[in-house]
Amino acid sequence: MKAFQPFVMERMMSKFEKDVTFNLSESGVHPLLLSELLEMVPGKLDELLKTELNYPHANGIPELRRNIARLYPEAESSQVLVTVGAIEANYITLQTLLSPGNEIVVMLPNYMQIWGIAKNHGFHLKTFRLLEEKGWAPDLETLESVVTPQTKLIAVCNPDNPTGRTLTETEMDGIITCTRSVGAWILADEVYRGADRVSDVENPSFYGRYDKVIAVGSMSKAYGLPGLRIGWAIGPEDIIDELWARHEYLTISTTMLSNQLAALALSPEIRPLLLKRTRGFIRRGYPILEQWMQAHQGRFWMRPPDAAAIAFVGYNFDINSSEFTDRLRKEKSVLIVPGDHFGMDHFVRISFGLPEDYLIPALERIHELIIEINK
Repeated sequence: MKAFQPFVMERMMSKFEKDVTFNLSESGVHPLLLSELLEMVPGKLDELLKTELNYPHANGIPELRRNIARLYPEAESSQVLVTVGAIEANYITLQTLLSPGNEIVVMLPNYMQIWGIAKNHGFHLKTFRLLEEKGWAPDLETLESVVTPQTKLIAVCNPDNPTGRTLTETEMDGIITCTRSVGAWILADEVYRGADRVSDVENPSFYGRYDKVIAVGSMSKAYGLPGLRIGWAIGPEDIIDELWARHEYLTISTTMLSNQLAALALSPEIRPLLLKRTRGFIRRGYPILEQWMQAHQGRFWMRPPDAAAIAFVGYNFDINSSEFTDRLRKEKSVLIVPGDHFGMDHFVRISFGLPEDYLIPALERIHELIIEINK
């Protein structure tokens, strides 16, 4: 058996997230109840109860693909493939566009799926970083230095996981200019688009700014519907058809009910309500986290996230991040993500897009462990 790079964060979450009292490892807001979604459209339940539980369209039902296409400039539903979460969309995009030995450049820190796929599939992996000392701005000089005529794809996450940093349009244009200079593709993971903390204006997509872009989205983060397991990829129609062919090997389709509910959630009437709910959780939860950090008298620091329900928090006490989070899980039944999982020790990723009566006692348990460590 060949060497395999596990997805260490998802391994940890898969094993432990259902067994702790407080889970602050998730990166989306508190999930929606099915009843809450259906209450937004009176009478919809009766219609759903008449749904035949057959296979849906393998590439996503037409209504859902139309609603997704509306989120992107001048896009058509034929340019959309519905997948089992954004994680499938990322995976089959790399399968389609790259072969072993091809050169890929990945933004770090980032959701480490694409980094791990590159390791496991024999891609020639290069990286460029978001710079903490510059407020997690991208190091475009390094990007320009590592991109070569052999570069086939540049992978970015915007807004970023774990930092919550949103690229400026100038930074996006810099990445595009560098990518275009060698004719490479951009894979833009945009699952937090719309989950804004500091603005009511949705950050722009990479889609529509350059012709060789695959943009990926999901119902999990900005919409509070992770249990639907609905994601998508949007790009040139011929490439989306190639992704679709690989989708048939991997999952064939998502579920009929997930398609129906996601189409409802992304309808022009309901989508703004879901984004408002998401932003509400983010904007109520962040001050609680910020106040908690301030109470620890300089033990923590962070650049406030622009978007997403997560904060990438640095700390200055003497314990490895994985050791700290292991102790927190075992001793206090709280799960957070160690910075080690993003290649950055002495950081942790903490979710804050949660109800106050859940978030506050969870943070109090983290406080208890910090006091014990620093006695």
